Amino acid sequence: MKRTYQGSKTRRARTHGFLVRMKTRGGRAVIRARRAKGRKRLAV
Repeated sequence: MKRTYQGSKTRRARTHGFLVRMKTRGGRAVIRARRAKGRKRLAV
C-alpha cells in the first residue's frame, strides 16, 4: 500500500511558511506565541 503522505517542500512552505504566517493577524500571533515559548523553528 502506498504511503498517504507524499511530502513536497514547495507546498509545505507555501501553506505553512514564515511569509504566509506573517500575512495575517492570526499568523503573526502564531509566530509571536512560538517566539515567546522559545521555539528553535518558528515556521517550517
